[in-house]
Amino acid sequence: MMTSFKSILAAIAIVVFSQNAYSQQQISQAQIEQFKKLPPGQQQTLAKSMGIDYKDLQSMLSGKTKLSSDEEKNNTEVFPRGTMFDEDGNPVFPELDEIEKEEEELEKELKPFGYDVFANAPFTFSPTMDIAIPEGYIIGPGDKLSIQVFGKESIDVEMTVTREGELVFPDIGALSVAGLTFVELKQFLNNKIKERIIGVNVVVGIASLRSMRVFVLGDAFKPGPYTLSSLSSITHALFAAGGINDIGSLRNIQLKRSGKLIKTLDLYELLINGDSSNDVLLQSGDVVFIAPAGRTVTVDGEVRRPAIYELADDDSFADVINMAGGFLPSAFAKSTIVERYNQSHLRSIVNVDLTNKTELAKKAQQGDYIRVMKTAEMFEQSVTVIGAVTRPGKYQWQQGQRINDLLADIDSHLLVNADLNYTLVVRETDFARNIEVLQLSLAKAITNPNSVDNIPLLPSDKVIVFSNVSKISDENITLDTLAFTQEELFKKEKQLAKEKYKTKLFWEKYGEENELYDIDVEAEKAAELVNQSIAHFTGGEVEEEVDAKELSLFSRQRLLMPIIHKLKQQGGAGKPIQLIEIDGQVKYPGVYPLPIGGRVDDLVAAAGGVDESAYLAQADITRNEIGSHGVKKHSLSVNLADALNEDPESNILLSSKDRLNIHKIPAWSENHVVELRGEFKFPGKYTIRRGESLSDLVAKAGGLTDFAHADGSVFSRVKLKELEQKNLLKLANDLQIEMASQTLTDSNSTQSYEEAQMMLSDLTKTQPVGRLVIDLDRIMNVDNYDVLLEDGDVLYVPTMSNSINVIGQVQVTSSHIFDENLTADDYLEQSGGSKKRADESRIYIISANGRIRMKAGANWFSQNSASTLRPGDTIVVPLDAEYMNNLELWTNVTGIIYNSAVAIASISNINK
Repeated sequence: MMTSFKSILAAIAIVVFSQNAYSQQQISQAQIEQFKKLPPGQQQTLAKSMGIDYKDLQSMLSGKTKLSSDEEKNNTEVFPRGTMFDEDGNPVFPELDEIEKEEEELEKELKPFGYDVFANAPFTFSPTMDIAIPEGYIIGPGDKLSIQVFGKESIDVEMTVTREGELVFPDIGALSVAGLTFVELKQFLNNKIKERIIGVNVVVGIASLRSMRVFVLGDAFKPGPYTLSSLSSITHALFAAGGINDIGSLRNIQLKRSGKLIKTLDLYELLINGDSSNDVLLQSGDVVFIAPAGRTVTVDGEVRRPAIYELADDDSFADVINMAGGFLPSAFAKSTIVERYNQSHLRSIVNVDLTNKTELAKKAQQGDYIRVMKTAEMFEQSVTVIGAVTRPGKYQWQQGQRINDLLADIDSHLLVNADLNYTLVVRETDFARNIEVLQLSLAKAITNPNSVDNIPLLPSDKVIVFSNVSKISDENITLDTLAFTQEELFKKEKQLAKEKYKTKLFWEKYGEENELYDIDVEAEKAAELVNQSIAHFTGGEVEEEVDAKELSLFSRQRLLMPIIHKLKQQGGAGKPIQLIEIDGQVKYPGVYPLPIGGRVDDLVAAAGGVDESAYLAQADITRNEIGSHGVKKHSLSVNLADALNEDPESNILLSSKDRLNIHKIPAWSENHVVELRGEFKFPGKYTIRRGESLSDLVAKAGGLTDFAHADGSVFSRVKLKELEQKNLLKLANDLQIEMASQTLTDSNSTQSYEEAQMMLSDLTKTQPVGRLVIDLDRIMNVDNYDVLLEDGDVLYVPTMSNSINVIGQVQVTSSHIFDENLTADDYLEQSGGSKKRADESRIYIISANGRIRMKAGANWFSQNSASTLRPGDTIVVPLDAEYMNNLELWTNVTGIIYNSAVAIASISNINK
């Protein structure tokens, strides 16, 4: 399995840092920033691998070391916001950051609660000094006091409390103030000064606070002595020590003074409830002791703050859930799972109902893993609307609710492509969630609320509205996954495209080139779909493919797939499968659910109605009848026109596995078009009747012009073109196998194999012509020699050509003026003669009408055979198979390529 993106990026960062390290142990500002993000242990390891002293690195990280002039110059360059570069000029891929965040979410494990509050603790800590002095502040040695006397006399002095705790005041003497609170100090000094100086007012303040030394011991991150301000509390000392290590307790932080326990701080009270009453001020010499963590429990699942929590002595399940922030709305607290160690030191499962007060009051135990489960995705008292509607989804069910209550208006509730004649209601019939199907006409239900089509709805019904398309998708779907709006469906595809694009970006930057191809192709396909979808919803130009995909979301095949699958599962002994089939002249033939009370007209409506060519006088129903000796099939004949008019005798009830076949009107045919191109008096497209021949059509077109070259005619047929395409694919596959076999058995076949690959490429690019070789003169002049025309036939008649073409393994492929006195050898000589690799024993001629004449004897190209050449003929010199390691298929390959080239050249000349 591929490692996470985070791990890959970390490895890349280490390699980059290692490659960019200077011998002078200098690193760039960008690398310094990366170092700051690493834990101290990794910083030290990485610095060692780069040859950098760890102490120097710490100085760099604290900003005490200057960068080189070149680095300062580089760091002053500005890269504007909104570009694809960061402040250091490095390329930025926001998509990769998002991927990394997603990876972190997937890999995120539950962590102990509260420890991250110290994650960003400063290197040095001191409280803000410009705050009001608390009235309970204790005066001690080192505090500097500000005393102002005004009135009869004016005095403004600052004095520091001596180590003996005294304040030496001029003209008054030494006053003992240590141990007084700030309030008591102000009152004491006010009284003493007024006793000595009458008629004055006294203002006492603190100019600066003393420092004090405290100890942070136990499981602190950096235990030891710390010098703090006299306004520091227990939490200030914790921050100064870098917080609490992994095994320290957040609930048992002790303040000791002179060996006695003064206060115990529970950080949970501060972090969860905001209670700081126990966060008292420290005094010089105090010890903040962090005890090891006590009992812990893990809370996971549907709570607001999943984490590992430390227990107090009497914490219950209610207390634990309160620590976790309470339940989420999606929590199924009634069946909470608690994994607990039993007396045999094995894990056991305990189910706890955390909605019950008695259960909540039970005490949690050491090591409990509390998993709060999620509620089911099922909805109660709801109906679902699926398909070609403007607002599909879940709706509240109400007593007496009908179809037109959900879909009240055609324009505002349905898409323009919605099929108003065929709608299904899928209803659950029992606790096993077996279903039955009801069919209705949405048009009748909306326009006539009193009609039987306005079906009353029950809870959990699914109303399915189809669109008038038949394109399907091969993906696995269920009815619930289809209860989205079109916009939501396209958003999902857009998100998929974005994820594939992110993957592509990552491999372009960090991956190997050979891993890019499939990702790139998939991303482009997805991106193209996204662009088309956006254009559709923003009112822009809509591509045809977007329309097709949008509509196919709610086609019959797509929406019926899960219903048919469910009905097949329900079938069993004595329970016939509730499916019926229709075939023939309908818009959407296939298998459909058998609705309750379904009749012939219902099945026709399900199939989208009859085609124009449907024979309404008679239709056949094939039905299975199960008897004591097995199953017998028999046919029923119905008048389809009467059935569609709801005649009770013809519109019969349908049974399981009935098959309705609707015939085509006898002698019905669509318009068949044949095209004549080239030297006709009236070329163009002609609609033919059934059984019409080529000679009849040429006569209808006024015959050929005086410049027509009938022998060079090319007759193309669609069926032959399709057959030729299949043969080309088969031949290419056979040739590949033979080439591979030849390569394995012949070690000297490298050159031939490369040439064979080139020829194979030419073969796969060959365009099938679908040519039927004809003799047009004979067709026009001889009875009982003709061609019956088919739809799509094309006849090309070129202008008279007075040339002989020479192609294949000759020095110069060329065309020559026809001379009845010249032989084929003469034309070959005029083309420079054959190449070394030519097979002169297998030279053949392609006549202008497509016939091929092979060598009949040793004197085929003698002077007496000059009459065998005619204007428009092509002489082909094939490649000697010996040069292709005797590949048996080579003759067929070269022949197909040459013959197709000659036919296409003739057609191209006509088109011009």
